[in-house]
Amino acid sequence: MKKSGTLMIKMSDHMDPHFSAQDVLRCNLCEIAVPPLYCDFCQIHLCKACVGEHLSDESTEHNVSLYRTRVSATKYPKCSKHLHKQCELHCEQCDIPTCVQCVSSGEHLGHKQVNIEKILETKKETLQIDLQELENSIYPKCQEIASDIPSQKALLVENSKDFTTTLNKQREIWYNEIDIIIKNLKSEFDEIESKDTMALNSQEDHITRLIDEVTQSIACVKKLLASNDISLVFEYKSRNAEFRKLPPKLVYSLPKFMPQRINSERINELFGHLEAASTNSEEEHCNTVDPSGAISSPPNKPLINEPRVIKDIDTDYGESDGLYSVSCLSDDDVWTRGQDNMMRLYSLQGDLIKSIQTNSKTRPQDIAVSSDGELVYTDPKDRTVNIVKNTKVQAVITLEGWRPLGVCSTSSGDLLIVVNSDDRKQTKVVRYFGSTPKVSIQYHAKNQPLYSSFGIKYISENRNLDICVSDYTASAVIVVNQDGLFRFKYTGPSSTTKGSFDPVGIATDSQSLILTADCGNHCIHIIDQDGQFLRYIDNCDLNYPYGLCMDTEDNLIVADNGSGKVKKIQYYIK
Repeated sequence: MKKSGTLMIKMSDHMDPHFSAQDVLRCNLCEIAVPPLYCDFCQIHLCKACVGEHLSDESTEHNVSLYRTRVSATKYPKCSKHLHKQCELHCEQCDIPTCVQCVSSGEHLGHKQVNIEKILETKKETLQIDLQELENSIYPKCQEIASDIPSQKALLVENSKDFTTTLNKQREIWYNEIDIIIKNLKSEFDEIESKDTMALNSQEDHITRLIDEVTQSIACVKKLLASNDISLVFEYKSRNAEFRKLPPKLVYSLPKFMPQRINSERINELFGHLEAASTNSEEEHCNTVDPSGAISSPPNKPLINEPRVIKDIDTDYGESDGLYSVSCLSDDDVWTRGQDNMMRLYSLQGDLIKSIQTNSKTRPQDIAVSSDGELVYTDPKDRTVNIVKNTKVQAVITLEGWRPLGVCSTSSGDLLIVVNSDDRKQTKVVRYFGSTPKVSIQYHAKNQPLYSSFGIKYISENRNLDICVSDYTASAVIVVNQDGLFRFKYTGPSSTTKGSFDPVGIATDSQSLILTADCGNHCIHIIDQDGQFLRYIDNCDLNYPYGLCMDTEDNLIVADNGSGKVKKIQYYIK
């Protein structure tokens, strides 16, 4: 117990209501069992012998009555300025509890005061909505994902048995000549199975932790709903937005052994092959419950027939300066960079908010906005990646033998950097956590370079965690998964003549579509997450479009190099 003056609050008074029945009520001052009295203002139990001592504390008001006949009173917060007063009002302008003396003193002159119990009711309505979503949507979805994992594990085991049986039958026909092939295929299969099992185990651990957290949140919300302690209710911070983004549900295309008829001249080729397994993530989202009780699901947005410019602002970049990169700080403000050594922050009303000069006083190569809302830029001259905190430039990565080109900030808070060797013969993508390199991506599975050895390159992370690089020299967009395994190479739609595709800026949206600026053809390509061409944006008076980024509403922001303008383009139906 914790004692303050004559007020002692037992932890049992705040225990989960499902378990409080196991505790015997005791006087909060002397521990006598089953005290008959209760102070509504102090919210403590009292025996008859202790009432006098409790009432002698004149620092606060008291209202003692029989516990069995009491009417639960609201526990008002104490005023921070008038310690002996309770806050029974709430100032709407200041958004704080106030007491009558605060109001009468003129401190909140002209401000609207509301009965604080009305605020409590509003807060509890919000709590009730959160509880409804936690119990009816988020928790069942978590359970659904968790219940599906054992069956997928069983499929892996059963598929492993089928694979071994088929493989052994084929081995009886081929005998010793195929032992080496058998070993190679079994090793390949075991690696696939191991990765799939690890992926499922990882997801199982993740969803189990999430279920525990959701369960704790449910208990917390229920406890708050049962409490009249305004301070506790005001301290509540909803985690429902965090919980709504559920882990992806893994969907497997199981590997199968495909036997071939024997042909001694083509034994290696015709023995059979293992179809590559695929593990796709089906994004799971909880339905959102609004205050009216209506339920809505995340939309699958259709593309608009005619994309249109909804903002078109002039900048200070002229023809000699160029306008090469753009990155959203918010839906209203964007960072830009051109050919000079300044990076400029513009509002989408066309106002120049601030300018930052590079430390080297030479032009930056690319810019991005970090997960913390800070400007990041690459500087090939001094081989650094820099973060701007307020107006101070800090080098967080310094390279040796390599120069940074394109940069993007990932959903996990890492930085993806395209780097080029000093001799301009090698290019790779490196994932950094702070200043620490985590993953280096350079080669195709056949040990061939993924990227051209020099030239302009921009980078973006897709919503499905694929890494997308626009390679101007190779006239291609190269996409690998988060582990660096090659997925596809896009060189323009099939009707486009080879070499006429000039990709520069690249961005991805909430539907995992990939957009890249084709500067030489004055248009933007939209492709899906598997590299299939969907359409052009070529009707928005684009003049050598270069840098691209997305706002939170899936509007495309374009750095239009030829005109020096920043354009906001709507390409989804809203």
